[in-house]
Amino acid sequence: MAKTIMIVDDSATMLMSVKNNLEIAGFTVVTAEDGVKAMTKLKGGIKPDLIITDVNMPNMDGMQLIKNVRALPGFRFTPILTLTTESQAAKRDEGKKLGATGWLVKPVGGSDLLKIIKQVLPGA
Repeated sequence: MAKTIMIVDDSATMLMSVKNNLEIAGFTVVTAEDGVKAMTKLKGGIKPDLIITDVNMPNMDGMQLIKNVRALPGFRFTPILTLTTESQAAKRDEGKKLGATGWLVKPVGGSDLLKIIKQVLPGA
């Protein structure tokens, strides 16, 4: 069965680009434009095997999303990768404390992203 990956990013171009790469690689992809929409989908029953989120977004940023996802029953061990332009160590440390599995700085090539996904998502 195909693994499901949720991508959360306020950039339509980024969403489309990452979604296309992942679908070509055989993943089922769910998208959300911000943390609020992502949380609505998660609470509505979507159970992705991996979440990839931007950090800087309107309504609910990636850090708040990570914190909220970790508080949901059944999501404690779901891998969460950040895909962001933020590269400061302090931001990365904050993300790790909140429960981020990995931190990727944009731009990340499709093959590099797939390599990282295979590392954090068993059986991908």
